[in-house]
Amino acid sequence: MITVHHLNNSRSQRVLWLLEELGLEYEIKHYERDPQTLLAPKELREVHPLGKSPIITEGSMTLAESGAIIDYLASRYGQQLIPPVDSAERARYTYWLHYAEGSAMPPLLLKLVFDRVRTGPMPFFARPIARAISGQVTRVFIQPQLTLHFDYLENELSTHEWFAGDTFTAADIQMSFPLEAAACRAGLTQNRPKLKAFLERIHARPAYQRALEKGGSYDYAAQG
Repeated sequence: MITVHHLNNSRSQRVLWLLEELGLEYEIKHYERDPQTLLAPKELREVHPLGKSPIITEGSMTLAESGAIIDYLASRYGQQLIPPVDSAERARYTYWLHYAEGSAMPPLLLKLVFDRVRTGPMPFFARPIARAISGQVTRVFIQPQLTLHFDYLENELSTHEWFAGDTFTAADIQMSFPLEAAACRAGLTQNRPKLKAFLERIHARPAYQRALEKGGSYDYAAQG
C-alpha cells in the first residue's frame, strides 16, 4: 500500500492528484503546518531526515521530492501519462518534470522570503532598512525573473494545450504547483491567458477534485 505523508497547502497535493489520475489505492497521513512559522511539524523528520512533504512510503521504500515521486509513480503504474520513448514529447516531458522545481520555483521562493522580510515583525529601527533591501532585491532581480519565466511559459502553451504536447501527462501535474503558487502570490493574472486557461483545465479535472476532497485544506486551488 502506498502511503502519502501529506502536508496541508504543499506540493504533496499534486501527488494525491496523480494517484487519483492513476486510480491507485493509497492512504494519507495528514500533517499540519505550524500556524506561526508555517513550517512542517517535526514529526515529518521521523519519516525522512529533511522533514519535508511530499514523502511516500511503499513497503520498505521511502521516497521524497515531488519530481522523483511523480517519476516513480508514473513509470511504475502510469505509462499512459508518459509520452513514448524517443519521441519529441518525451524529451519535453522530461524537461518540464525537472523545470518545475529546478527553474520555476526558485524565484517564487525568493519572492515569498523577501515579502516576509518586508512585512514580518522586527525592531522599528530596522524596518526601513529591511523594507528598502527587500524592495530593491524584488525590483532588480526577483520580479524580472518572474516576468521572464511567465512570458516563457505563456509562449510555450501558445502552440499546444499541455506542456509536453497535445496530450495530458504527469509533467502537467508536476507543473501545477509553481503555476498555482504564481497565481496566488506572484502576480500571474489574466494577462497570461494561456497559463490561466491551463489552471482552469487542471482544476476542472475529476481526479483533481477528488484529490482536493481527500487532501483537505489547499488554498492554491482557489487560483485559476
